[in-house]
Amino acid sequence: MGRRKRRVPASRTRPSGFEPVVAGMVSPRRAVPAHIELPPYALSGKSSPAPSGVEPSDGATIDAMRSAGSAARRVLRAVAAEIAPGVTSDHLDEVCHETCIAESGYPSPLNYNGFPKSLCTSANEIICHGIPDDRRLRDGDIVNCDVTIFVGGVHGDHSETFLVGDVDEASRRLVEVTRESMYHGIAAVRPGAQVCDIGRVIQARAESEGYGVVREFVGHGIGQIFHRLPNIPHYFDPSARTELVEGMTFTVEPMITAGTPRAQLWPDGWTAMTADRSRTAQFEHTVLVTADGAELLTVTDDEPQPFLSASAASRLNPDNWPRQLPTAAVRTG
Repeated sequence: MGRRKRRVPASRTRPSGFEPVVAGMVSPRRAVPAHIELPPYALSGKSSPAPSGVEPSDGATIDAMRSAGSAARRVLRAVAAEIAPGVTSDHLDEVCHETCIAESGYPSPLNYNGFPKSLCTSANEIICHGIPDDRRLRDGDIVNCDVTIFVGGVHGDHSETFLVGDVDEASRRLVEVTRESMYHGIAAVRPGAQVCDIGRVIQARAESEGYGVVREFVGHGIGQIFHRLPNIPHYFDPSARTELVEGMTFTVEPMITAGTPRAQLWPDGWTAMTADRSRTAQFEHTVLVTADGAELLTVTDDEPQPFLSASAASRLNPDNWPRQLPTAAVRTG
C-alpha cells in the first residue's frame, strides 16, 4: 500500500459544547407475542456456533432474504420518522420492536448473546452496539440506528446514521462520506472479486477525506444465521482472499471516524466508542452477489438497484443510489 494520508487531528473532531455520551436507565426487555417465529437464541440468549465454511444461499433462501431485507428497510424507515431532538433512544427501540412485530418478525438483536434491546442506537462517539436507554437525543447529535429483523427464517440487517436537528458541517460531512464509502464498497462486489477488494475501496474513500476506518468490527455473512462467514473487513486486509461467488449474502457496514479509529468498550460489554471520543458514523446494507454484480436486499421494490449495472460510472453515481431515510426533523421528497 501507498503511504496513508494524514488524518485530521482528534482535537478538531468533536463539536464544542458536546459532552461524551453517558449510559442512561435501560427499561425492561420488551415482550414478543407467541405467534412470532423465534430465532434459536431468543430464549436461551446463546447463539449457536456458525458454520465454518462459506456457502451460497439457495433460491428459496434468497427470496426469503429479499422479503426480510425489505421489512428491515420499512422498520428503519419507521424508526427514522421518530428521530428528533428530545426523543429518547428507548422510544426508538419501542418503535423498532413494535414495527418488527407488525411485520410478523422478531427483532434479531433482542437477547442475541444477551443483548437487552431490539435496536442498536449509537450516538456521536459511539461506534456501534449502543443500548437504547432514557437518554434524550440532543440538537446537533448524529445517531446510527441498526435494525435487524428475523422473518421467514432469515435475517435482514440494515442501518443508517441520522442527523438530529441542526448538525455542524463537519459532522454532516462525516456522515456523507461514510455513506459514500459504503456504496463504493458495494460497487466492488461481483463474482470473481475477493473480499479484500471491498475494504480496499472503502479505506481509500474514507482516508482520502482524512477519516479513519474502524478495524475491530466488520461486516459478516448473513441468512438463516445472524452472523457467519465470510467476515467483511472495511479496510484493506490482504489475507481476506475469499472469492465472491453468485448467491453469497453478507453485510457491508463501514464504521468511519473523524479521529482515531481505535475502539474502547464500555463496562456493559456491548457499547463501543472511539478512544479519543471523536465522532463516528456507520451505514449498512445486506447484499446478494449476483451474476451482474450486487443486489441490495435491504431496500423496497420501488427503490433503485444501481449495483447491477455493468457501468462503473452508473454504480458510483450518487444520484442512482437509494435515498437516505427522512427523519422527523427533516423530511424530503
